[in-house]
Amino acid sequence: MEAVYQWVLAHGYGALFVLLTLGIVGLPVPDETLLVYTGYLVSQGKLRMDAAVLSAVLGSWFGITLSYVIGRTAGIGVVHKYGRFFRVNDAMLDRVHAWFDRIGHWALFGGYYVAGVRHFTAVVAGTSGLEFRSFALYAWSGGLFWVCSFVTLGYYIGEDWREIAELVHRSLGLAAVVLLIAAAIFFYLRKKALTRR
Repeated sequence: MEAVYQWVLAHGYGALFVLLTLGIVGLPVPDETLLVYTGYLVSQGKLRMDAAVLSAVLGSWFGITLSYVIGRTAGIGVVHKYGRFFRVNDAMLDRVHAWFDRIGHWALFGGYYVAGVRHFTAVVAGTSGLEFRSFALYAWSGGLFWVCSFVTLGYYIGEDWREIAELVHRSLGLAAVVLLIAAAIFFYLRKKALTRR
């Protein structure tokens, strides 16, 4: 973690862009903590708010778009090649696509706030064939809100940024676990209900 902070302190906006790109794609970068730290650096006059937010937003957009492209290109091929082993077929992809049309967009928008979900939703959106325009509208606006909320938090909490960032990180991790358990229960019950028909 300290190396990440030092890299941002030494290399500024470029480091912020690269780290958020890698974090959104799925590498172990402490995204929210990094954004809170960025807000702290802004409050100390070591970074400019406009440039910091722009770098972070562009990094998050680039990372989530890269995940979408991976899902759109490699994902379809993998599903067609290995999907039968996991009972995934074209009909299931059509259902996922329909789900994204109904409410999946909001998973792209709000998924930034749940660790693991932001990585997964973009790949699934690409694999399901979601149109890029729809993907970008929700994923990019979600990224903008996500960056602004955590940078602003870091700006206002100042010297206490480490404690607050750790609390946020733990809370989001717990939320991710709860969400995954709830999703697993939902899909299990739904599958059970479908097999009874």
